[in-house]
Amino acid sequence: MLKMIPPMMFAALCFLLSASPLRAQGMAIDPATCLGCHGDKVSASAFTASVHAKNGCNSCHIQLTDLSKHVKGTIKMEKVRCERCHKKENAEHYASVHSRKEVSCADCHTDIHSHQYWKKDKRIVVAKCIQCHDHEAVYRQSIHGQTVAAGNQDSAACNDCHNLHDIKPMNDPKFKTDRVFHTKVCLRCHSDEEMMKRNNVFNVAAKTYMDSYHGKNYRLGYPEKVAGCSDCHTAHSVLKASDPNSTVNPGHLVETCKQCHTHATSLFTQFYAHGDHTDRKKYPLLFLTYISMVILLVGTFAVFWVHTLLWLYRGFVENREKEALLAEGAVAHVPDGFRQYRRFNTRHIVLHIMVMVSFLGLALTGLPLKFSDQELSKLLMALFGGAANAALIHRICAVITFAYFLSAIAMCIHFLFIRKDIPGNWLERLLGPDSLCPNPRDVQDIAGMIRWFFFKGPKPTFERWTYWEKFDFLAVFWGMFAIGGSGLMLWFPEAFGRVLPGWMFNVATVVHSDEALLATGFIFTVHFFNTHFRPEKFPMDFVIFNGQVSKHEFIEERRDQWERTEREGGTEKLAVEKRSGVFSDFFFKGFGFLGLSLGIALLFMMLYTFIAALH
Repeated sequence: MLKMIPPMMFAALCFLLSASPLRAQGMAIDPATCLGCHGDKVSASAFTASVHAKNGCNSCHIQLTDLSKHVKGTIKMEKVRCERCHKKENAEHYASVHSRKEVSCADCHTDIHSHQYWKKDKRIVVAKCIQCHDHEAVYRQSIHGQTVAAGNQDSAACNDCHNLHDIKPMNDPKFKTDRVFHTKVCLRCHSDEEMMKRNNVFNVAAKTYMDSYHGKNYRLGYPEKVAGCSDCHTAHSVLKASDPNSTVNPGHLVETCKQCHTHATSLFTQFYAHGDHTDRKKYPLLFLTYISMVILLVGTFAVFWVHTLLWLYRGFVENREKEALLAEGAVAHVPDGFRQYRRFNTRHIVLHIMVMVSFLGLALTGLPLKFSDQELSKLLMALFGGAANAALIHRICAVITFAYFLSAIAMCIHFLFIRKDIPGNWLERLLGPDSLCPNPRDVQDIAGMIRWFFFKGPKPTFERWTYWEKFDFLAVFWGMFAIGGSGLMLWFPEAFGRVLPGWMFNVATVVHSDEALLATGFIFTVHFFNTHFRPEKFPMDFVIFNGQVSKHEFIEERRDQWERTEREGGTEKLAVEKRSGVFSDFFFKGFGFLGLSLGIALLFMMLYTFIAALH
């Protein structure tokens, strides 16, 4: 090396070394000294303008403690250790995939002697990354790559998804399971409404994704079970849907959807992937469905909650009146008042237990999905062992629901056309007192109850079925059409997608979700009150578990049925021995209270969610 240095330059270097005030003070060697030899490789002007200009050469090349020895070639040069200054970046790089692949700082920062501060210019990052990656220019041809190249700093560059130094491996089990590169990194930008609006990008993409079945599972912590953003849009070749090469272009949708839905058809692909049911102009049918369901929800709850509140107060007053009369001995004694009479048969009890089990199962597994942004929902999903198990339980309960519904239809047919103990033809039976079909008598009972609520008349004396019980029964038929029908569509989308356009699944999602909310809200408030929480029944009516009522209750609650049955000479046929023993009584009461408790807990969950949403 010494032979390559001209004698005059060597002499100058020795003089600078011996006379340098910097060296005498123990400071860095003057870069001008080094450039005397290395000026052919390091541009003095470029280095002076670089971010490292304020450092001396031996700030990085720390082995250069003696310049004369370096000139003589006796100092062994070692690899520069950037971590001496860049500790944070080094720590991130150490745990990155680049470190595992032995990609060092200098492999990316090749311009170390002329390195400029990047000023957050994403074009510089992309230029560095494509030195090794993107040989086919997939990213550069994407909408992200094109807009970054045009200088748009909002568009996604490599570091926005993969970071600058803390670059994670694609096959890392943790990141593969969490699907970080499928959805999470996309949401960083696309959930920023201000950024999306600034760039004229569909700014509700993140919201509509989170409102979908896929997004809800992602939010609950099971992203590996559903499609993420890049599954449809790809990771690097993201293009506008209008671009013929885009994976979400209509010409490629069938192929894209078939990645998950293997039997997808062109009809199936008419699904609104980012359909917003609140957007009246863009999705009028979804908006109409949503508004219709809101009106149904608000109307139903308004009517029945007012009915419940009026009954609650009037029943409380009546109970106080009864207590006063009882204390005065003015209550008429019912002879043999504790004798038991049959109200329900075994098949009715079994069907009601099926209803309870399936409904609570559906609510426990469905509501966490609807309210997926709540921590309690995540806890419930964890208790089920994950979203997949919850979905399995939900579908098992759906099968039970269809089973009891078909049984109810069979019982209706038997009642109308087969039974021999009820007089009249099928129409007379349909509108008769033993039928659950509404008839003019119900209008009279409703008017009578309203008068009673306002202290304008006596409480109606009911027949076998009250108007609220008939409503509960008929609601099952509407519910099976709305919830059951939409649920089947969502359960078997590919089968229905062969004959129905994909946007029907968007409609089915709105109907299924809101009708389920109506059903659970109604059961856990109105039905619970009508059956168990009204003052004369609180805390629970167990008739549905043993099928029996006392004579006192029979006459008190359904006097008209009692009197009709007596006229027909049938009361003795209804008389039974007390059915339940100690164990069965304990079991069914425990089961009943468990059902009530779960229902009330879910009700509070819904109320909490709505209150949280208002804030």
